Amino acid sequence: MAPENFTRVTEFVLTGVSGCPELQIPLFLVFLVLYVLTLAGNLGIITLTSVDSRLQTPMYFFLRQLAIINLGNSTVIAPKMLINFLVKKKTISFYECATQLGGFLFFIVSEVMMLAVMAYDRYVAICNPLLYMVVVSRRLCLLLVSLTYLYGFSTAIVVSSCVFSVSYCSSNIINHFYCDNVPLLALSCSDTYFPETVVFISAATNVVGSLIIVLVSYFNIVLSILKIRSSEGRKKAFSTCASHMMSVTVFYGTLLFMYVQPRSNHSLDTDKMASVFYTLVVPMLNPLIYSLRNKDVKAALQRFMTNPCYFFKTL
Repeated sequence: MAPENFTRVTEFVLTGVSGCPELQIPLFLVFLVLYVLTLAGNLGIITLTSVDSRLQTPMYFFLRQLAIINLGNSTVIAPKMLINFLVKKKTISFYECATQLGGFLFFIVSEVMMLAVMAYDRYVAICNPLLYMVVVSRRLCLLLVSLTYLYGFSTAIVVSSCVFSVSYCSSNIINHFYCDNVPLLALSCSDTYFPETVVFISAATNVVGSLIIVLVSYFNIVLSILKIRSSEGRKKAFSTCASHMMSVTVFYGTLLFMYVQPRSNHSLDTDKMASVFYTLVVPMLNPLIYSLRNKDVKAALQRFMTNPCYFFKTL
């Protein structure tokens, strides 16, 4: 095709979760409920871990950061997704698309790193309980969180810049419900080898690297738990780890399925379903898995509901 026949793309069209008109309203209601539950759960965790004096430990500090990340990740995706269920023209401008991709990458990479940080925190707490508050000091907590956000921001800038450095001509229909790397690069009319390589290396490094930290941490945690003489103590510890690992398995499993595979094996429709899990379902489940089954958080919630004025006076 001659260069003069190219039309530079100024906006994209998102196909959404489903193209079936009869499913738009039911899907809108389902995902609205998911988003509202995500907002309520994560805002609740942020509030409780901020105002309750008994939840001022490193574990709950990291939990608050995870809730902030989950809230941001869902908010980058869900509002536009919900609007598109209700309108016929499901368009997103070129720069809005780039911003959404950058925001998504920032929060998803930050979440991957934060899960690794939380695994390390649990490792120190269970394997070295007497030195826990010394090792995981306030200064170290702030350093780990700062590095997590800085790394997430750097990755978002580099990867999104590579994705939008290629040319997009004529074809502008994104087979997804948000702007993501793979469906965007599939639309490019120029060579995508370099950005695809950057995306693959970045995704593989982030997921595999953080997963190694999680697995090593939990391997040592399990060894320490097996040394506990009390059967009740072992059962309680294993139950807590099982809940956490269930969330980690779902999150990392979907990321590995989504990105760490050759392009020839990709099915964009299948990837959309996987994306629903780590952009909407996991952020909704995390408050339940990490907190609402926790006795300290339940007690804090009960105190807050009984006398909320007291909490805000202590701020």
